[in-house]
Amino acid sequence: MDRRKKVLIACAVLFVGSLFAATETAADRFAFQPSLGEPIATFFGIGLYPPWDLFFWFKFLFVPGAGPILLSSFFLFMLGGVGAGGGLWYVVNRSNMADRKSTLHGSAHWATSEEIAKTGLLASSGVYVGAFREGSVLRYLRHDGPDHVLAYAPTRSGKGVGLVLPTLLSWPHSVLVHDIKGENWALSAGWRQKELGSLCLKFDPTAGDGSSVRFNPLSEIRIGTDKEIQDVQNIATMIVDPDGKGLNDHWAKTGFALLVGVILHVLYAESDKTLRGVARFISNPAAGGDTEFLEIMKSTQHDPKFARGWVDRTGKGTAVHPVVAESAQEMLNKADNERSGVVSTAMSFLSLYRDPVVAKNTETSDFALTDLMNDDKPVSLYIVVPPSDKDRLKPLVRLIINQTVRRLTESMAFADGKSVAGYKHRLLLMIDEFPALGKLDIFAEALAFIAGYGLKAYLITQDLSQLYAAYTRDESILSNCNVKIAYAPNKIETAKLLSEMCGKTTMFRATTSFSGGRFSWILKQKTIGEQEFGRELLMPDEAMSLPPDEALVFVAGHSPIRGKKIRYYEDPEFARRAAIPPPAQSDRVRSDLPIAPGSEEGASALPDEVDLKLSEVELPEGVVLFPEEDEPEQPAAKEAPPPSDAPVPEWREKDYL
Repeated sequence: MDRRKKVLIACAVLFVGSLFAATETAADRFAFQPSLGEPIATFFGIGLYPPWDLFFWFKFLFVPGAGPILLSSFFLFMLGGVGAGGGLWYVVNRSNMADRKSTLHGSAHWATSEEIAKTGLLASSGVYVGAFREGSVLRYLRHDGPDHVLAYAPTRSGKGVGLVLPTLLSWPHSVLVHDIKGENWALSAGWRQKELGSLCLKFDPTAGDGSSVRFNPLSEIRIGTDKEIQDVQNIATMIVDPDGKGLNDHWAKTGFALLVGVILHVLYAESDKTLRGVARFISNPAAGGDTEFLEIMKSTQHDPKFARGWVDRTGKGTAVHPVVAESAQEMLNKADNERSGVVSTAMSFLSLYRDPVVAKNTETSDFALTDLMNDDKPVSLYIVVPPSDKDRLKPLVRLIINQTVRRLTESMAFADGKSVAGYKHRLLLMIDEFPALGKLDIFAEALAFIAGYGLKAYLITQDLSQLYAAYTRDESILSNCNVKIAYAPNKIETAKLLSEMCGKTTMFRATTSFSGGRFSWILKQKTIGEQEFGRELLMPDEAMSLPPDEALVFVAGHSPIRGKKIRYYEDPEFARRAAIPPPAQSDRVRSDLPIAPGSEEGASALPDEVDLKLSEVELPEGVVLFPEEDEPEQPAAKEAPPPSDAPVPEWREKDYL
């Protein structure tokens, strides 16, 4: 209730109370005579009369002795009336002053209940962004549109209990969660699996107990198709650029070129088609020096049936993958010292996969990235990262998120002149500590359009400086998130931004001036006026000292909301859902996903551990494999199992918070 309403209520109470007191005073002095009329109630011999009876009793004004009683009682009523009138004048005067909202300095103001309703945040579904108090009722603010959400929330400020968990305990669609410490899995996976009916996948690369789902990034490469080069290049870029700083270093650029060729070779010709296999192939002690594995790459037949139609640089058909051969030759052309440096650089980026636990959890895939939006059930993928391994696992987490966004935004279907949903479930990207992953170019580039593919990003950062450190001051993240949430910041830079986002408001203040002689006993004239002045709706120091239960919510095109934080454990339904224990083992969508899903030829069709001499291969007429070199020999790849066609139970939608 605003101040004006409170003053109006007080005026009404004062007016009615003074009239009632005046009426009872007159009745008492008249000794409650019957001629006053029937009281509405009697307590202990005292009659209670309607307050307005005082005016009817003025018919006795000229009765001897009655006049002074009525006039004194009326005077008592007038005292209360003057007070009520003064309060009413105050309200009207201040109301008129408030209504004269000048835009001279700005028109910013906190959103009212009616304005909050216009933002669409009072929806019954969607992600949670905060709450606001309407009277004694705390109403949740939820956003269910395609717009992305960005939250500024310092550590230990309640972002998990107020934003992440309420959303995970109610979002009915698929979700990908960057789950540091595994708290979100522990508190939301139970409900999502047992009551929502979602497949809950926990990918914890450090889990050695078999509880984690497995994912091999190389299984997402569409080997044998025209997409294989772009898939491999995207993976190689993420490997050699673990912090998102770009390929500005000579060693990173040449390491990238080497890894593209090695990954392709491993997928076509080696049995261990994993990133561990890539590392082993480069550093295999049995291969001799750093040129031996390059010679193997150049001489291995990757397409013994010549089904791919590859040609070498002379235009002649070849069974060796052209990109692999070019990559190997590029390295062989370098001086020994430079080549050694490139190989060492590439191996340094692959050191994570020498960890046997990480290697085990990335040796095959129990799900495909397209399952997140196209399985019969919604899928909840939790990427669990222990704090002690956060820096070590960052390249792998970056790689998975990058692959996910790229794979799920490749194509869009159209019908009847408009786009149609080419997916079964929307996907929420709940990325806590978003800037800590380093610069993800795919987010900087794709936030503007991924909403059209059914993806909604919910990004959380500690403060503005953390975001600038990863994406520089020219970042586009802020402008692509139409909904922003802010808790009390710890850094002045963020506080200044919040102050600017709130805007400036125009206010009024009363001014009083006196005029008269300098030595006069009485000043002759007093002048009271009003002056407009501007100030920030929220000063930076006020932003930094926001109460611990308050939050700011900004929706593009609307006034800022000064709201409240949510505590999921204070809501009985949220507390019940969070108490459901998580599954002991991760769900699995499919088992041992083949490297080339849907491909009938290529790596999955090549024999394993067979010495296949190129001189023994029956070549088409006019085809020459190595016109200027001796014919090498190299074992080919093992046939991969076909993809699983096991049916998945139907998922039915339910109603949730």
